[in-house]
Amino acid sequence: MCVLAGGALAAEEAKPARPNVVVILADDLGYGDVQCYNPSRGKIPTPNLDRLAAQGMRFTDAHSSSGVCSPSRYTLLTGRYHWRTRLQSGIVGVFGGPLIAPERLTIAGLAKQQGYRTACVGKWHLGWDWPVAPGQRRLLQPGKGKGDEAAVTAEHLAAWGEVFAKPIAGGPTARGFDRYFGTDVPNWPPYCFIENDRTVGVPSEFLPKRLLGGKPQLASLPGPALKDWSLEGILPALAERACALIREAAAAKDAPFLLYLPLTTPHTPLAVNAAWRGKSGLDNAAADLIMETDDAVGRVLQALEAAGAAERTLVLFTSDNGFAPYVGAAELEARGHFPSGPLRGYKGDAWEGGHRVPFIVRWPGVVKAGSMCGQLAHQADVLATLADILSAPLPEGAGEDSFSLLPLLKGGGQPVREHAVSCSMSGVPSLRSGPWKLIAAATGAGAFNKQAGAEPATPVLLFNVGDDLGETKNLAAEQPARVAEMQALLERLIADGRSTPGTPQKNDVAVRRYPARGPEGQTR
Repeated sequence: MCVLAGGALAAEEAKPARPNVVVILADDLGYGDVQCYNPSRGKIPTPNLDRLAAQGMRFTDAHSSSGVCSPSRYTLLTGRYHWRTRLQSGIVGVFGGPLIAPERLTIAGLAKQQGYRTACVGKWHLGWDWPVAPGQRRLLQPGKGKGDEAAVTAEHLAAWGEVFAKPIAGGPTARGFDRYFGTDVPNWPPYCFIENDRTVGVPSEFLPKRLLGGKPQLASLPGPALKDWSLEGILPALAERACALIREAAAAKDAPFLLYLPLTTPHTPLAVNAAWRGKSGLDNAAADLIMETDDAVGRVLQALEAAGAAERTLVLFTSDNGFAPYVGAAELEARGHFPSGPLRGYKGDAWEGGHRVPFIVRWPGVVKAGSMCGQLAHQADVLATLADILSAPLPEGAGEDSFSLLPLLKGGGQPVREHAVSCSMSGVPSLRSGPWKLIAAATGAGAFNKQAGAEPATPVLLFNVGDDLGETKNLAAEQPARVAEMQALLERLIADGRSTPGTPQKNDVAVRRYPARGPEGQTR
């Protein structure tokens, strides 16, 4: 149920007309990394996020679509599970094509239809139609075995000059956003900002490998960069651009605005600015970067206040997935900070720590300050919630997995969704139905965190997270009927092409089923 501060029965029914909307998405911020979510085992101060929660509603059972980033971003923006697309596992690759289809309605497209100014600032990582010819791809990354300072030849410069002088189609401004400013993927090339559909400048050197670090900077790729590109400069630049857009939109007063702010932190590279190094006292750069991220959020919230827009703005803060264990989770736990709080697992996992995320909503006049909601929620619900707020019914082929959270935001205590699906990095789905959780294959539930590996006793896993939030007792062998029932539910959600009421829809591809079956029908 949703609990309201001071024993109030519900928030006021009246709501501001057409509120501004600011959606802030952190990158790799764990459920337990926000102090108010983890007061007893969280050691990283997050005063701005704690204040936001105190001014609004904190959801404790909210989920991303995946334990990794691209799929979660797709689902948040479209209200549709990512596994209905080609992205059955993993993330959109370097210089990959657009994941969001051109005709697919996004939160930005919906807002724009309703007269909103729309902007995206930050990490996109949903693909573009990069103007790269097949023969040019080899010139976008240094060859294997090259030293830290990879040589840039005339051939490289000619290719970069051609590629990065062209508009880049298929990005945010082709998916409902009026404006875009960001780095696409901060640890992948090109190492420069992109504004709307063009790079800001033309790269002229390879980013030195030493700036990307070693093993802790997992999946970072060297590539074309602007001269003297600063990884530390990315987060401050995004915060400043977001604040500038807020000031501009608030001053214009001609239309409400929607700002989607997918931050690049605390994801790797762990590029902490000097003022924040060592601030956490935990001898961990990720912990310091979490504090710097909290400060960036605070700057955006202050910009809303200074512009006189805070009282008529709905602010949603969440994270794309759980904390990355390879940046020092074990060391942090040894020092008393548990990035997943009471949850099992981390980024990439089907365990709760992979996809149960912070989810905070502040909306003055509608959401009661200091309230908390324990109902099941999902980032897919953002689209339907916005549609409900704007009294703009969604078309049949939009938001197929999106349920409106507006009744919960107004203090209601009834569930708005009975089930939800979130996947591991490898694509293994976990299905929630009430308090029950089915992980559809024992192999593949864990990802980066070896200690959170699956039990091999059964081909699937079943937990009651209402009684066993830490997922310590696999009940699959004891409750075969419930397992069969939930497997049938998952199959129906796949086959119907939607989980909301309405006309069945088509998935983009044949959806992969789990457990995988061998040629003789045996699970493997």
